[in-house]
Amino acid sequence: MSDQARQNGIAGRFRGFLPVVVDVETAGFNPKTDALLEIAAVIIRMDEQGRLHPDTTHSTHVQPFPGANLEQSALDFIGVDPYHPLRAARLECDALGHIFKPIRSAVKETGCSRAILVGHNAFFDLGFLNAAVERTGIKRNPFHSFSSFDTATLAGLAYGQTVLARAMQAANIEWDEEQAHSAVYDAQRTAELFCAIVNSWDENCGRPTTTD
Repeated sequence: MSDQARQNGIAGRFRGFLPVVVDVETAGFNPKTDALLEIAAVIIRMDEQGRLHPDTTHSTHVQPFPGANLEQSALDFIGVDPYHPLRAARLECDALGHIFKPIRSAVKETGCSRAILVGHNAFFDLGFLNAAVERTGIKRNPFHSFSSFDTATLAGLAYGQTVLARAMQAANIEWDEEQAHSAVYDAQRTAELFCAIVNSWDENCGRPTTTD
């Protein structure tokens, strides 16, 4: 990819970072002790007009790691039985490999240097992702280890709303409460929200320019 193509594409828009929306469903709030149960990632693409769109979604159920804490209240909230025989859950290492492989390919194809996690209250998703990477010792994590884009913050700026369902309503994006708290559904809707905010900014304020 030429330097000009890179600058005009999504790599140029975010200083070499490829936004990837991630949502996790977990058995609690502590990434060190509580099980990661589902993960979904939506890769963001840029069209020829410079507008962002959600692209491919990659997801998997995850088996609780050995000794993981399972808070019953969290399981009831997300409606997950971690040991249901039809979950087809992967071991954590295999689950991360399944998610990371297409992201690495997208980073390379777009001329980016790394992926950057986009999430609603992104510190939560990034914390569980980093904890799983540390536990499994997986190599070549495509994500920046501490930087992220938080749609709760962006939606608070753009719409005055930080709760995901209310931000969706403010952005005129469909939201089905019955499908919420599924990693795939929440990641796909969050991806739409992120794209809507960035596209609106670029259209009304002008796309920022970078020099590196």
